[in-house]
Amino acid sequence: MCGVCGIVNKSNQPVSLELLQDMTRTMRHRGPDDEGFYSRQNVGLGFQRLSIIDLSGGHQPMSNEDDSLWIVFNGEIYNFQSLREELEKTGRHRFKTHSDTEIILHLYEEHSEACVERLRGMFAFAIWDIKNQTLFLARDRFGKKPLVYADLSNSFLFSSELKCLLKHPDVRKDIDYTAIDHYLTYQYIPSPMTIFKSVRKLPPAHTLTWKAGKTTLRHYWELKYLPKTTLTFQEAGQAMAAKLKEATKLRMIADVPLGAFLSGGRDSSAVVGMMSELSPRPVKTFSIGFEEAEFSELNYARAVARHFHTDHQEFIVKSETIDILPKLAWFYSEPFADSSAVPSYYVSKMTRQHVTVALNGDGGDETLGGYQRYQAMKFMLLWSKVPRPVRQAFYRSLTLLPDGTPPFSFTWRLKRLFRLGLDDPRTLYLDALCYFHESQKQDLYTPFLKEQVQNISAPDYILSLLNRSQSLPGIDPFLYTDLRSYLPECLMVKMDIASMANSLETRSPFLDHEFVELTATFPSSWKLHGLFHLKYIFDKTFKGWLPDEVITRGKQGFGLPMSRWFRGNLRNYLEGTLLSDKALSRGLFQKPALELLLAENRTLKKDHSYRLWALLMLEQWYQVYMD
Repeated sequence: MCGVCGIVNKSNQPVSLELLQDMTRTMRHRGPDDEGFYSRQNVGLGFQRLSIIDLSGGHQPMSNEDDSLWIVFNGEIYNFQSLREELEKTGRHRFKTHSDTEIILHLYEEHSEACVERLRGMFAFAIWDIKNQTLFLARDRFGKKPLVYADLSNSFLFSSELKCLLKHPDVRKDIDYTAIDHYLTYQYIPSPMTIFKSVRKLPPAHTLTWKAGKTTLRHYWELKYLPKTTLTFQEAGQAMAAKLKEATKLRMIADVPLGAFLSGGRDSSAVVGMMSELSPRPVKTFSIGFEEAEFSELNYARAVARHFHTDHQEFIVKSETIDILPKLAWFYSEPFADSSAVPSYYVSKMTRQHVTVALNGDGGDETLGGYQRYQAMKFMLLWSKVPRPVRQAFYRSLTLLPDGTPPFSFTWRLKRLFRLGLDDPRTLYLDALCYFHESQKQDLYTPFLKEQVQNISAPDYILSLLNRSQSLPGIDPFLYTDLRSYLPECLMVKMDIASMANSLETRSPFLDHEFVELTATFPSSWKLHGLFHLKYIFDKTFKGWLPDEVITRGKQGFGLPMSRWFRGNLRNYLEGTLLSDKALSRGLFQKPALELLLAENRTLKKDHSYRLWALLMLEQWYQVYMD
């Protein structure tokens, strides 16, 4: 894992090495082991390295044999050894190192921009082609590795992190209020937007080619759910297990110590089990928990650790650890409201004290159908056929019940489920993903903010994905939508930043694209069987191998116990921050609406804890980046 950045001055003005170094070193946390710079005339490349493979020979920026191509690369290519053998057989390439970085250079010589289609792994890289005066950027299929860019009047800039580009004097910090509107809707800012108008994200599975002042974007990979597999259920389960084991084995290649995050859920438990079978030594596992028992999964993690005889470590997150918020706001560079960023940061910090690489279970729910909202959608599509007056009356009766402790209490989930059932079936899923709904934003926004976003519709982002996949059977449209939105734009961002803030590399076997392509062809009913059995083929395949309590347990989130904290130790901090003169002076939100949200949350009339968290993290970002 590394941090990369670069400058191409369009006027052929020489690149300032001092500026390039200043930009690059803002990402020292991503790569504290080494740094490197390439500066020739109007082009500069910067690199911060976290050494994982070929510790002595992987220095970047790196060139090919005749120095006509230069690369900076962040990520890991897991099939680099087989690609090297293939390239060597042509007799056209000479290798100077044993690193995966050099493979990309020679693959680019062979296949030009199509080289990305041969790569199995996670990556964000830039290649400067001197002969053709072309800059080529590429990002992996699922957005594991970030890449942002700014196409300015005098320069083209790129980087692993937005904060790096802010060091350049021509990057203006003009806020994109459309991005804020999307953030409050979904808890993240989806690509290609960023919080600033002048900076864009390169979307996952895309390349960008810059030449003579013109940029060309290409979408190079799309997941196909059809046609469905001809394998039997048992054969498919065996193929899934074999592919997951292969993906895990590839991700255990490293010249540094490695371990695994262990939440106690199905996915991380399966990865730990695979690692235990492949490793001659006990696997080092790391878990995070809370004092609030209903939020903590430590008992399940301990059961898995005992089952596979791992070397296990744990950490407890308390409400006092919220002091990390300003630092997290700085690391994330733009507003980000997934509360699990906090425990993710702490488990990464603890893990880095023992290893440099950690495997995780990210992607299992989106590929195999693990979210309870998939059950809700299947049920709600049936419920929507009931006459609307009957549905309305039933929901009104539910609203009389107290919420309990969200988001895990039965009544809270029941009310949320049947509130969704009042809407048009086409928008049910969108509704399930929203933090602030359109009507709530109308009450909250000031006239100024309403004016800034009046010509855009944040719901169109998800609706376009649902419409694109509406011909797919069963729950496949929702799996597709999550793999194109929530997974890359939220979960991958959370894990990349939380881990790299601690100079830790994380790897995800469930997001091996060959594994995902295989499971996408499984019938929808193999993922959600009936209305209740999520990840059906996973459970049937691994039953007896994983502990029974892991297979039979329900899905549990990884968020903070915010509702309790916001009514307890953090109440004064929350209210003091959101209602401060400084926060209100930004002109975004109406004070009476904020006071109502806080009052309803405080008295448990309604649970707004996740919305309030989003507002809190937005204000934290403003304080760090704008004040």
